[in-house]
Amino acid sequence: MAVEVTTELGKIEIEEEVIATLAGAVAMECYGLVGMSSRSTMKDGIAEILRRENLSRGVEVRKENGLLHINLYIIVRYGTKISEVANIVQERVKYQLNQNLGLIIDEVNIFVQGVRGENS
Repeated sequence: MAVEVTTELGKIEIEEEVIATLAGAVAMECYGLVGMSSRSTMKDGIAEILRRENLSRGVEVRKENGLLHINLYIIVRYGTKISEVANIVQERVKYQLNQNLGLIIDEVNIFVQGVRGENS
């Protein structure tokens, strides 16, 4: 399902996959993030880190009552303050999606799937 943006020049449709990929790429630039985790697969209680080409699998884009909600499933670096990392990711994703795609994001929800060290 595409998200529709209307401008004075016409209509723009943006696929949810594009929004998810951009949100994942922006999140990965944030300090304290080891990677994105798939929202569906947990093996023996351990979250699998997604590769760059699969970042959108760690992001869920939902439209409720005309508002966009982004859910990010992340893995945080051991030794960082989880609440600070989550807050930074929320702010950056919301800002970049607005700047790059012109979307108004209502919520950016963070689901921490695990904590990993540098070399794990």
